[in-house]
Formats: sequence, structure tokens, C-alpha cells
Amino acid sequence: MLTRIKLQTPPKETLIDITAQVREAVRASGVQEGLCALVIPHTTAAITINSCLDAATAADILGDIRRLVPTRVDFNHIYDTPADAAGHIKSTLVGVSVNLIVSAGDLLLGGSQSVVFCEFDGPRNREVLVRIMADA
Repeated sequence: MLTRIKLQTPPKETLIDITAQVREAVRASGVQEGLCALVIPHTTAAITINSCLDAATAADILGDIRRLVPTRVDFNHIYDTPADAAGHIKSTLVGVSVNLIVSAGDLLLGGSQSVVFCEFDGPRNREVLVRIMADA
């Protein structure tokens, strides 16, 4: 079963907790045991698993990603803007897919883990592709 989670992102880099939407997709699938694959079909966005318990965590993650890949004007490729070029690199570093275990009809996450959508070139209309597969 394929589900699309739609997002409208703000005009800045941000991390968005989408755990509730992914959990809803798992519940709607009816799958009790299996896998949940999440894919970002964008080149300036990413997905990861991390904590959303403290808002400072997102600030720390984004701060260090910006430090590692600052927006600058000397990229070889500048499709739209320098932020677009930096977004491509940031997306590559974080990654565009994660796989999660589904157990007892829910995501099997640690107590402080959340599913986090990473926007590196907003504002944008985005989507997360969710594929839930039952164990055979």
C-alpha cells in the first residue's frame, strides 16, 4: 500500500515531526507485522530518525548541517539559488529514505525517536512516500 503524506514547508530550513502521519498510514494499512519504507522524492529535502522531545535538538542538528554545508555563491551548480545547491548536498548527507519495523500494527520506535522530515530549500509543497509491506 502506497500513501503520500503532503507537507507545505515554511520559507526556511526546518525539521518537521511527521511521526503521527506515518503512524496513521500504518494503522490505515491494517498491517500488523512488516516494514514501513519512507522515501522523499525531492532533491533538497531528506528524512531521518531522531528526537523531537526537545526543540533545541532540531536547532542543534540544523546548526551543524549549516556549518558543514554553508550556503555560498561559489558552488559549481546553482540551479535556482545558492540555497538550492546547498540543499542538494544537505539532502545527500542526511538521506532520502528510512525503513522502519512495523510490529503489533505500529511503528517500532525507541522512546525518544521520531520520524523527521528535513526541509533544506523551503517554502515548498512536499510529499513523503510511505510504503507499508506485510510479512509473508
